[in-house]
Amino acid sequence: MKLKSVLCAATAFGLMAAASAQAETLTIATVNNGDMIRMQGLTEAFTAKTGHKVEWVTLEENVLRQRVTTDITTKGGAFDIMTIGMYETPIWGKNGWLVPLNDMSEEYDVGDILPAMANGLSYDGTLYAAPFYGESSMVMYRTDLMEKAGLEMPKDPTWQFIREAAAAMDDPEQDINGICLRGKAGWGEGGAFITVTANSFGARWFDEDWRPQFDQPEWKEALTFYTSLMNDYGPAGYATNGFNENLSLFQQGKCGMWIDATVAASFVTNPEDSTVADHVGFALAPNSEGVSKRSNWLWAWALAIPAGTQKADAAKQFIEWATSKEYIELVAEKEGWANVPPGARTSLYETAEYQEVPFAAMTLESINAADPTNPTVKPVPYVGIQFVAIPEFAGIATEVSQEFSAAYAGQQTVDEALAKAQAIVNDAMEAAGYR
Repeated sequence: MKLKSVLCAATAFGLMAAASAQAETLTIATVNNGDMIRMQGLTEAFTAKTGHKVEWVTLEENVLRQRVTTDITTKGGAFDIMTIGMYETPIWGKNGWLVPLNDMSEEYDVGDILPAMANGLSYDGTLYAAPFYGESSMVMYRTDLMEKAGLEMPKDPTWQFIREAAAAMDDPEQDINGICLRGKAGWGEGGAFITVTANSFGARWFDEDWRPQFDQPEWKEALTFYTSLMNDYGPAGYATNGFNENLSLFQQGKCGMWIDATVAASFVTNPEDSTVADHVGFALAPNSEGVSKRSNWLWAWALAIPAGTQKADAAKQFIEWATSKEYIELVAEKEGWANVPPGARTSLYETAEYQEVPFAAMTLESINAADPTNPTVKPVPYVGIQFVAIPEFAGIATEVSQEFSAAYAGQQTVDEALAKAQAIVNDAMEAAGYR
């Protein structure tokens, strides 16, 4: 009996040692958005399940993009998992910089990922990043202020109505801005917002011969409208406001309207964080009168594995856990269905409890209305709505967004900003051999 006990103990010790030897510590770079912060708070469940530990590098959006791009292009090896999006994934997948996610488990059910998300995170039919959440953009507005103004928000408003409503709800004495929108420099911050706004005025980044179009009247109309709207009814210093800054303003009751990522809906309707949670309505992103394109984008914050990591197997286990149906159910159990990561899985929108969430239907409608293959009124040679899916875009769009932010801050005119944008993009495209 004693020998048997010793053998059993030795066997158990051996199994524990083997499990310990296989455990990894994963370093994950992510953006400082609320859903990612929530994920970090739940990773003990992943460690308990797999034995793998996680170290987080949480960064502001512009800094994250710079850090992960530098790391992957220089093969720095700082991260085992990166949070990236629909712009980077196909380009980096084509270059062989990412580990393909073509062997996910049957239980994971890769076919359940919304087609819009799976397509945007694939190259040549292979998935290279898994969506943690997906989004489009939409109007979030104060129903109490809209009623007080004697107006009714249409399901599909125009920019002209948005300006009328902003004027009616603007109340500086009560510290309420008629509207809060992004002005912060960065291609994925204010750059993304002004690009989709320009789309909805009939503008485009390039014509079919890759000639930049900032010298065309549609861009002038869009940028003039936006600058005037924000100067008249936006918050002071809006030129430095991005997603998180406007989220905070809206939650504090300082915005009549906010047009931004659909993922924000769970935060503005959460009574623990938002002072106006019971007075929020939703509508489709606006278009300009007579223009068929709305100013909604398509995006996913997704998890990808850089090809240089030595911990790819453990990294895949984390991605399977964090982007799974199981994770959605975990968040629902702990924080309610309104707070689960949206826009990634078809099954979520078939769940009866989630169908009761007030913004669920509008989010899905906005996502389905976004078409990256047909983003503008006039024909273009590129794919992408709030971005142009070419490697050069991140650099040139960041420079362009800086010029636009300078115009928002009153440091130059709209005409000066557009002229500089035209020159920046023209020089870059010639240098890159597009013409």
